[in-house]
Amino acid sequence: MAENHADASLERAHVIVDPPDGKIPYRPEARAIQKQNFANRATADPETRCFQPGVPRAVYVASPFQIFQNDHGVYIVYQDVHAYRIIYLDRSKHNEALGYAMGDSRGHWEGNALVADVTSFSDTTWLDAAGNYHSDKLHVTERYTRSSPDTLTYEATIEDPMVFTRPWKIRMPLRLQKGVQILEDECEEGENGRRHHIPLFKQTP
Repeated sequence: MAENHADASLERAHVIVDPPDGKIPYRPEARAIQKQNFANRATADPETRCFQPGVPRAVYVASPFQIFQNDHGVYIVYQDVHAYRIIYLDRSKHNEALGYAMGDSRGHWEGNALVADVTSFSDTTWLDAAGNYHSDKLHVTERYTRSSPDTLTYEATIEDPMVFTRPWKIRMPLRLQKGVQILEDECEEGENGRRHHIPLFKQTP
């Protein structure tokens, strides 16, 4: 079971390792959209409205996930809204022209690192809670590297020619949390017609 980083702002979390200044390399017109997203984030964030978190965001939202594997693939089960992924290891081709919130993943091993190539995204997810976003042209290359018995080093190179001027990379540790369980995450529609997560634990008077 992996523990994740807080999902507030990738820039403020200092997990961006390329470019060196830690800034997301937006196109000018795309930066304007990000600022608008940020201003409306309380109601506009797709993750808080029960959309699947997307990739790479599913790795660093503040909830756990679990990884399974066999000879055919790597399977990642996330707590949020029953999201899951299959990273196929069979050298099959991507499913093209289909928009998945979690993308379409194909992987291979490079030594002790799992490398996942993720394409075929929809544009329905954000990269974090600060309104950083992508288009349906998003392409993510992930690396999961065992760095200690209880730690993975996670890297993701993010490309999207419609939104960013160049590829950029994030890096963070993922730590095993013993005894943690994935809990049921359900959603309901509120009085305003918006769907939201039901608190896992409700306080009693």
